Amino acid sequence: MAKKALITGVTGQDGSYLAELLLEKGYEVHGVVRRSSSINRMRIDHLRDKQDLHLHYGDLTDASSINRILRATTPDEIYNLGAQSHVKVSFEVPEYTAETAGLGTLRILEAIREIGVTPRFYQAGSSELYGKVVETPQTESTPFYPRSPYAAAKLYAHWIAVNYREAYGMFICNGILFNHESPRRGESFVSRKITRAVAAIKLGMQKQLALGNLDAKRDWGYAKDYVFAMWKMLQADKPDDYVVATGETHTVREFCEVAFGHVGLNWQDYVVVDPKFFRPTEVDLLLGDASKAKRLLGWEPTTKYHELVKLMVDADLALLKSGKGGVVDPATHP
Repeated sequence: MAKKALITGVTGQDGSYLAELLLEKGYEVHGVVRRSSSINRMRIDHLRDKQDLHLHYGDLTDASSINRILRATTPDEIYNLGAQSHVKVSFEVPEYTAETAGLGTLRILEAIREIGVTPRFYQAGSSELYGKVVETPQTESTPFYPRSPYAAAKLYAHWIAVNYREAYGMFICNGILFNHESPRRGESFVSRKITRAVAAIKLGMQKQLALGNLDAKRDWGYAKDYVFAMWKMLQADKPDDYVVATGETHTVREFCEVAFGHVGLNWQDYVVVDPKFFRPTEVDLLLGDASKAKRLLGWEPTTKYHELVKLMVDADLALLKSGKGGVVDPATHP
C-alpha cells in the first residue's frame, strides 16, 4: 500500500513543492486548506487532477478540525508547514501568529496522542529562532534568541516538539530551515518583492522599489531543495533535529545587485530605503551550518545562490509578460 502523508500549509510555497515530491514518490497526499471567501490554490492547481491528492478543510486554530482530519486520514507522515509565517506581519498580529505557529503544533501533537495514531512528524522550524545570534555559523546546538512574535511562536513549537518526542517516544523531527525561496514565494517576502520589482521595472511597469534594511544578511536557498530535506528527515532510523542551509550568507543589497544585474540594470538607480519596512527588532546575520544533515541524511543543496536569484527574476519576467499577475504558474515555472 502507498504511504499516506498529511501536509498543513499545502497551498504555500513549501507545501506545493512537498506535495509534488511525495506524489512523485507514490504517496497518497492529504492537504489541509483553510476555508475563505476567495480560493487561493494556484500553487497546487497543476496537481488538481492527481487522483492521490486530497484536500480537507481545517485550521490550525481549530482542534476539532485537526482531530477530524487525523481520524479520516490516519497518515503515516505529517508535515506541519502551516502558520502565519511573515516575520514583519507577526508584529501586527502576534496573537494569531502564536495560535498558528505555536499552539497549532501542540494541537496536532495532542490529536496524535488522543487518537492513538503513530505517524512520523515533521515540524517546520526557522532560522529566525536564532535571532540575535550568539555564534556564527548557527548549528543545532546554537542557543536561540528570537527577535519577533513569529520567532517566539516557532520557539514554542520547537521545544514542545522536542518535549513530546522525549516524553511520549514519538517520531518527531524539527527542521531548522534557513531562508528558502523560489518563484512560488509570496510577493510580500523580500526576495520575491525584489525579483518581481526587477521584472516590472525592466518592462516599464514600475519606477522604483522601496525596501527596509539593506544590510541584513541571510542564508538563501532553493525551496525545492529544502522540502527534499524534510522528507529525508522522516525516512531516517531515528528522529532528530537538523539545520538546513547553504552555508553562504548574502545581504539584501547583494540580492538586489544580482537581480537587477541579471536584466542589465543598476540597482542603485531604482532602490530606495523606506523606514516603514524596518522591523522593531532586527535580525542582522543568519548563516547556517548544515553539516549534520549532510552527514546523517546525505542532504546538501543543489541550487546555487546566483542561480536561484536569476531563475526567480526570469519567472517573474515571464509572469508579467503573460499578463496574468499573481503567483507564478508552477506548471511552467517550477
